Amino acid sequence: MRVGFVSLVGRPNVGKSTLLNALIGKKVSIVSDKPQTTRTRVRGIVTTSDTQLVFVDTPGLHKASTALGKRVNATALESMRDVDTVCLVLDATQTVGSGDRWVSQQLDVSKAIIVLNKIDAVSPAKVMAQLSAASEFGAAEYFPVSAKTGEGVAEFLEALATRATEGDAMYPPEMVSETPQAQWVAELVREQLLAVTRDELPYSIATRVTEWEWPRVRCEIVVERESQKGMVIGKSGHLLKTVGIEVRKQLPAGAFLELFVVVDKDWQHRADRVIRLGY
Repeated sequence: MRVGFVSLVGRPNVGKSTLLNALIGKKVSIVSDKPQTTRTRVRGIVTTSDTQLVFVDTPGLHKASTALGKRVNATALESMRDVDTVCLVLDATQTVGSGDRWVSQQLDVSKAIIVLNKIDAVSPAKVMAQLSAASEFGAAEYFPVSAKTGEGVAEFLEALATRATEGDAMYPPEMVSETPQAQWVAELVREQLLAVTRDELPYSIATRVTEWEWPRVRCEIVVERESQKGMVIGKSGHLLKTVGIEVRKQLPAGAFLELFVVVDKDWQHRADRVIRLGY
């Protein structure tokens, strides 16, 4: 058996989570169009007859101004250690800039793979121009892919398999994620809240499962201010009801999900609260 550990790093919103899901062939990481959706390490596993690849999806590296931001940056940086391959993911729709250069400086880019994602959204000429711009980093390999359509993903996966080394499989072949089920439910709730809330509110929201007596699950939605509580609940509870319906669609039949909103004042600015909430 050959086993490889792969870390996906990059700026926020370059499509790392969507790429992880495309590589695994199943949703193992929540996605949204809002930056900093991923806050913790998410591991996804691909197992074939002779190879097991363990992928680590990381929070987007950014200029942190809160305790939460500093914590997720540290998580992303730590995820580059003790892996066989680091993949720097770039956004084909965005100019290669100082943020990408800063991320590249946090790793040994000469041994890394640069993945140019979202090529479905730009012309072939733009893809070539972006790859040319990214060549300044001096990476070992470059792969243009579309996590959305799947273009280039199989070839990228094959290249990663060649970097795997001999060893015993770390996970059973049927396992595709190591995220505990309770944590996954909490993330699904946060994903739906990201989809329906606006402005700065999504970044003030945390979710955690506080009771698990299957099929009954109680999930707390944590906000920073009392005024945000009503915004999350919505008029006559409509918004919260919509979130519950969408989450239950992704759970096994018969699941009973209870959602509660609580206030933890300025939690994302307080390191102790950030840690207590699981980040």
